[in-house]
Amino acid sequence: MTQDDIVEFVAGLPGVAAETASEATGAPEIAWGDTFFYYDPDGDRPVERLPFATIVIKDYDGFDTASDLNRPGVFRLNIAVGRKKFEELVGHPPAAHADHRADFDYTVTDRLLPHPVYAAQGWICVLNPSDATADQARSLLSEAHAREAERLDRRRPKPGRA
Repeated sequence: MTQDDIVEFVAGLPGVAAETASEATGAPEIAWGDTFFYYDPDGDRPVERLPFATIVIKDYDGFDTASDLNRPGVFRLNIAVGRKKFEELVGHPPAAHADHRADFDYTVTDRLLPHPVYAAQGWICVLNPSDATADQARSLLSEAHAREAERLDRRRPKPGRA
């Protein structure tokens, strides 16, 4: 899967807004080139809404460097899978990840991993998803989209109710 394949797939899910950070989007320069996926069926993405998936193309010095994304051609797909799915995939709950952090090589490509920074929040990642992880990545992206849609739709006012 290329970055473009991922963007096309996720942006094709109902109600998804995909935004690649740039000067034109008003994003901070460090984020330029990274892509953020939001469930936004109304097209008015409130500023407090968080993405359910991202594509990151470079290290964030002093914060997020464990994946060594500054290598040529390397990118990381990040997916908010939630606590239950995280534990199913990784084998321990997100809250316990600090105790397991050393068990993972966050630089390996095409392998599902806990997110090096946001594992405790139920995020997983995969660097350069390919044959071994592409189908699973698409499935997890669809599930993350559905979770986010359900979560936000529960909060939306129902027609005819004040």
